[in-house]
Amino acid sequence: MGKYDVAAYIWPAYTGRDKRSLMFWPEGMGEWQSVKNSVKKFPEHSWPRKPLWGYVDEADPYVMEMEIEAAVDHGVNVFIYDWYWFDGRPYLEKCLNEGFLQAKNRDKMKFYLMWANHDVNYTWDIRLSWEQDTTIWKGGVTREEFERICHRVIERYFVQPNYYMIDGEPVFQIYELGILIEGLGGLEKTREALDWFRQETVKAGFKGLHLQLTAHGGVPNLSGLDQRNGEAEGDIGTWLGFSSVTHYQFVHITDIDRDYEEILADVEKEWEDIGRKYAIPYFPHISVGWDNNPRFTGLRQGIVKNNSPEAVKKGFEMARAYADGHPGQQPLITVNSWNEWTETSYLEPDDLYGYGYLEALREVFLGESDSEERI
Repeated sequence: MGKYDVAAYIWPAYTGRDKRSLMFWPEGMGEWQSVKNSVKKFPEHSWPRKPLWGYVDEADPYVMEMEIEAAVDHGVNVFIYDWYWFDGRPYLEKCLNEGFLQAKNRDKMKFYLMWANHDVNYTWDIRLSWEQDTTIWKGGVTREEFERICHRVIERYFVQPNYYMIDGEPVFQIYELGILIEGLGGLEKTREALDWFRQETVKAGFKGLHLQLTAHGGVPNLSGLDQRNGEAEGDIGTWLGFSSVTHYQFVHITDIDRDYEEILADVEKEWEDIGRKYAIPYFPHISVGWDNNPRFTGLRQGIVKNNSPEAVKKGFEMARAYADGHPGQQPLITVNSWNEWTETSYLEPDDLYGYGYLEALREVFLGESDSEERI
């Protein structure tokens, strides 16, 4: 690992191998279908775009060997796989299990999981994505199902030699805290369940469990949730036993329908706010952009403006400065994302900016540019 742990989220839907995904993308290539069929929504719109690597199957280990080399060469040394569990079983695991974990050079890259435990509607199906009120799958789970999930994660993933750890503890990120609490039956029962998860991880031979909370704007506390006295006793993440907090997307923090550098100013204020109100460490997050129009037939408002590689580089520099200013914690930076094409927030090279985002990231975190001789 380098001086910084740069962790990019991976949306594991760019394969047709998961047959349950055919209900959303019947062409059999995963969500590449929406990327390939995207159209311009207004004269200045930057879509359609094309991936320079083609519409590759990211559940193919040979493809992932190429992507791992490109990632580490540009400073990305951790992948955070979005991980799903719906209807009592995992969903979209093929890219991780058959692609990344079977790649011959996988040891060059660490990985960890973010349990994307959100509800699912028709957003992934462009034919029905206008119907936002219909829930297909619920993200919440009961205690019994939670235990099945935890055992799968511990036994299948934590044991991998390149699973990312902090201080000897495997990192596991949870996306929707509110949905977790609702499914498990309340705050107290959620703390009991997370304590049990931690104990099971220790039983499996690990030092402990590093639970990572996903912030969605604002800092929830215990006021009105703590059944003992109804008074605030600090932030909810610390009370539940989380070890750290980060973000997943700028769209969760502020209005993104404006200039990228204006957004960065709000993001930096958010980091400062979290630092004051959370007792647990915050790991800085940078998003490349936002525009989810490839998932819809009509125009979707809310598009990041002027997020060129030069502008996003300023975000990377901001994150590096935050990490340098907190030497007592792991130098981890999360990035959205490696491949969120249909949300227009990706590092992978395209026909608009080429390798621009990756080159910007390399210059910031490795101190190298294409013009310099590589060792």
